[in-house]
Amino acid sequence: MFLGHYAVALAAKKAAPKTSLGTLLIAAQLPDLLFPLFILLGIEHLRIAPGITVVFPMDLYDYPLSHSLLAGLLWSAALAFLYYVIRKEKRGATIVGLVVISHWILDFITHRPDLSLGFGTGTYVGLGLWNSLAGTLIVESALFVIGIILYIRTTKAGDRIGSIGFWAWIGFLASMYAGSFFGSDSSIDTLSTILLMVGSWAIILWGCWADKHRAARDV
Repeated sequence: MFLGHYAVALAAKKAAPKTSLGTLLIAAQLPDLLFPLFILLGIEHLRIAPGITVVFPMDLYDYPLSHSLLAGLLWSAALAFLYYVIRKEKRGATIVGLVVISHWILDFITHRPDLSLGFGTGTYVGLGLWNSLAGTLIVESALFVIGIILYIRTTKAGDRIGSIGFWAWIGFLASMYAGSFFGSDSSIDTLSTILLMVGSWAIILWGCWADKHRAARDV
């Protein structure tokens, strides 16, 4: 899932308005931020398998440290604890932890059965939404719209960056998602992995930058 993870971060702003959108985006994308790093380190692996699902052409056959349920729970606890140590805010820490584990839940919905429950276990799960292009588009788009609505009902633009910058970011995410369905399958090498990591962080920094120019709405 792509837009769905960003949707959770946007929606979580309503539950934790004091928490930076950048922090929520890191929480929502943490497994996918770690995965390219682990590929570079040779800890996790994937291979190109066109047609393995209708939407996603990669066989994610070895990535328990970033994407297993046990790993998700551990990363959730770790990031929530780190947030609490830095910010001393229990509510924000709780939401951050829940956003991290939401990544596994959404992946469980979209992935074929390639998500392990623990490290080295033989049990793999996944509902396989990626086997339906229409279903994937409907679910991800709906989540994204809901996330945006909740976010803009929670915050208001303080200046042009908070308005134009935010909506440009939303448009960029939507364009990236639409473009992914028209790209060709390609192998994952060191350079593309590095570019993926840099691109993910750039998207997060852009969202954080726009969020800093928005303020909580009066309730």
